[in-house]
Amino acid sequence: VQLQASGGGLVQAGGSLRLSCAASGRAFSSYAIGWFRQAPGKEREFLATISWTGVITSYADSVKGRFTISREYAKNAVDLQMKGLKPEDTAVYSCAAAPYGHRTWEQYDYWGQGTQVTVSS
Repeated sequence: VQLQASGGGLVQAGGSLRLSCAASGRAFSSYAIGWFRQAPGKEREFLATISWTGVITSYADSVKGRFTISREYAKNAVDLQMKGLKPEDTAVYSCAAAPYGHRTWEQYDYWGQGTQVTVSS
């Protein structure tokens, strides 16, 4: 499975962005997908994960209620809708695939290149 994250950019605090994790490979629909981010000097942080069925989702407390993860089967992608963005959300955002959803990055087998999100105050 090859993944590519896109949709990042510069946004003002309180604004919204929609990230997309596009995948190639027929097996994509059988993988859980997780979104993570990493800010300079900080550890990689779990944000959200969605099961291969799209039914089960899990969010970090820091983004619950602001971010929504969804499977976009027509696009062969998993999106992350982000609202109410804060300057502390500034980071490189990456997506990853695993047979089952996990909250720890070490459990994921495939990673895509990240996309930069910058939130100005």
